[in-house]
Amino acid sequence: MQKLFYLLFFTYICFGNGLVYGGDVEFPHFKEPPHEYLKRTPNDRFTKLKADIETGKVRLDHTNPKAYLISLLQTLGISPFTQTLVFSTTSLQLSRISPENPRAIYFNEDIYVGWVPGGKIEVIGIDPKWGAITYIFEIPRPKSPPPLIQRATRCMNCHASGEIGGAPGLLVSSVVPGPGGGSLDAFRQGKSGHDVPFHERFGGWHVTGRHGITKHWGNLTGTLSSAGLKTIPNKPGQRFPLDRYPVPTSDILAHLLLEHQVGFVNRVVSATYRARAVLAGAVPSIGDSDAPTFLDREANSLVRYLLFADEAKFPVAGVDGDPLLQKDFSKNRRQNKMGFSLKDLDLSTRLFRFRCSYMIYSDSFSGLPLELKTRVFHQLEQVLSTEANSTDFAYLPISEKRTIRSILSETLSGLPKDW
Repeated sequence: MQKLFYLLFFTYICFGNGLVYGGDVEFPHFKEPPHEYLKRTPNDRFTKLKADIETGKVRLDHTNPKAYLISLLQTLGISPFTQTLVFSTTSLQLSRISPENPRAIYFNEDIYVGWVPGGKIEVIGIDPKWGAITYIFEIPRPKSPPPLIQRATRCMNCHASGEIGGAPGLLVSSVVPGPGGGSLDAFRQGKSGHDVPFHERFGGWHVTGRHGITKHWGNLTGTLSSAGLKTIPNKPGQRFPLDRYPVPTSDILAHLLLEHQVGFVNRVVSATYRARAVLAGAVPSIGDSDAPTFLDREANSLVRYLLFADEAKFPVAGVDGDPLLQKDFSKNRRQNKMGFSLKDLDLSTRLFRFRCSYMIYSDSFSGLPLELKTRVFHQLEQVLSTEANSTDFAYLPISEKRTIRSILSETLSGLPKDW
């Protein structure tokens, strides 16, 4: 029987075949009951469109691979300006990825698309209950029929690894690639999210735009010798034509949003799997009497992330996000009567003006077990109270708490009636 061990609050240590969780608590593997991931019928947003793409009901541009990609992104409601370019050899298509041929990533809140020129398209949809659902398919040639879209369960070897919590989620890494894209050094293994320090980010990725982040690993390759690691500048477009891609950017704002979303999805999906197992009685060491305390701790971890409690410190001069990305990002903003939204950017001292994640509207959050979601809402209500004086959230001024509470009350469905 397959087993996987998780460690509370995403702190991991190696132990035997898996990971240890505080007190050696054993959780069921994602393929085992009560999850049985591979037996479930996916209900993510991409799966709902899959049949229409395969039958041609959704008409996509077959003129050339870039045109097909652009039309697919448009169909999925994904801005091409979310593009980030990664030249380290990751994904199932690692043989095609290199500093001469980076892989492009695009995303919205619930769907993630990967494409490497000359290769296939990869898609991850986030199912509310089961997490990442992975697909891969060929780009059709001109005048050829629509593609057959295959579920890529092999992706779970990495996308449900212990490194990201053992549940089907998302990956973002930081490495120093060698001349061909293979990793020479790696950073922040097992960590994702807005709390990762900037000096550990972007390794193996191109970063464009003004940002004032002086210490990071982006736009670099390296070589190893007896003298140690030597880094070599690798400017965007230096070793490949940027017009190969839909847009000529790998913008800093796209990176910041992607990092935040990956951290959010992984925390929420892993919490969903752990809570489901505990509530189903599948974790013998956490009995009925212990379950409330366990769920309270899970909720606390999610609330801290929702409210950016540990956000990495921004550079003094802030960052500039691509105006076209900012425009597209705000298209689905949900505003309160005062016109404020959780998608209102700051970019001077932090990522958002109002520090509560817009991912609270996402499919991943909607799939939290009710017993856990109720606790998240309760703790949010307590933290956002103007009478609260928790030292953990002292960084939130009363005015910001009021605005966040107003936005949530007026725009988020599913809140408790007395919230």
